[in-house]
Amino acid sequence: MIAVDRDPSPGKKVQLMATCLCDSFFDDVAVATVEVLEYLKCEVTFPEEQTCCGQPAFNAGDWKSSRKVVRHCVKTFAGDEPVVVPSGSCAAMVFHGALLEFEEESDLPEVRQLAGRTWEIADFIVNGLRVAEWPGKFPAKAAFHRSCHTRETNSGAATRTLLESIDGLELVPFGEGEQCCGFGGTFSVTFPNISAAMGKLKLGNALKENPEYLVSGDMGCLLHLGGIATREGKTIKTRHVVQILRDSLRNGGLIP
Repeated sequence: MIAVDRDPSPGKKVQLMATCLCDSFFDDVAVATVEVLEYLKCEVTFPEEQTCCGQPAFNAGDWKSSRKVVRHCVKTFAGDEPVVVPSGSCAAMVFHGALLEFEEESDLPEVRQLAGRTWEIADFIVNGLRVAEWPGKFPAKAAFHRSCHTRETNSGAATRTLLESIDGLELVPFGEGEQCCGFGGTFSVTFPNISAAMGKLKLGNALKENPEYLVSGDMGCLLHLGGIATREGKTIKTRHVVQILRDSLRNGGLIP
């Protein structure tokens, strides 16, 4: 695993890595990320050549293809600005996962450099920009699902710090809160029955606390759990954490 030594005081100009799931299913998460970052006085740029972080191929065991995608990612997000990602999974991929080994040692310095300036959005806000309290209001009851990919990172704690500070938002604990939701990227395709059973267990435990929202920092988890909820007729809304942050600002009249 590549050691990541990130600058704790990044600049105000950032690059947005929108991720494949934003592109295909969660366009509003990308919009909300920009709105939140601009509220924090960040100048956001969006490299249009971006494609993927390389995680799907990596998880499927196709390291050769994954390395090719990672090289493109490194080239696309060149520079010194922080790269902010509204996905704990994709962020972890950049600064941990597929960056383990490369055939050519000459690639490693650039790969390490990108890893050292990549941030998941909540981690960036709390530990990069030093924002510990979030303004606005969001009167609701929510269950927070911390994805597996954010374990051993600062993202879960940062997300809780922000959500717990929002006026009116009640975070409710639920049984087996650390249990995987069952998505796991390609795992859900390779083992669909196990994946669905895990998702139903996770959703069932959360629903016992009667939350209005199920919140996560990973869109794959939201896609999986939201799909199960829809198929089973469960009444719960799924939201990415950055959508909650954006809507809190809107409810407080701090942004249009």
